[in-house]
Order: sequence, then C-alpha cells, then structure tokens
Amino acid sequence: MNEDRFNMDIRKFLKVVGVTSQREIETAVRDALAKGKLSQSAQLKPRVTLSIPELGLEHVVDGEIGLS
Repeated sequence: MNEDRFNMDIRKFLKVVGVTSQREIETAVRDALAKGKLSQSAQLKPRVTLSIPELGLEHVVDGEIGLS
C-alpha cells in the first residue's frame, strides 16, 4: 500500500465532505430562518454517518451547533 497516496486521498475526501457539509448546513439554516421554521437561538444536533461498505465500517458522529 502506498501510504502517501492513501493519506492524500483520505484528506482530499474529508476536505470535500467538510466544505460541502458546511455549505449545506448554512443554506438549510438560512432557509429555515427565513421561513420562520427555526429560531435565532436554536441549538442544532447534527449527526453524520460515515460508511464504507467494503470494510463493514459504520461510524456515527453526533454534535451540536448553536446559532447564538
């Protein structure tokens, strides 16, 4: 296994996940605020599930995002 290639591919994947996830969250929050479905002081509880079927990996990360 080429460790450098493996490491770079993981980092590239995680960068895409981070950037696109942030964009999706920001868009959804702004839309919900504009429609009155979310308060300015909301506390969000996101959950992300990472799965790699070839490895039988299923990893869940829970978090909190405060708006104020």
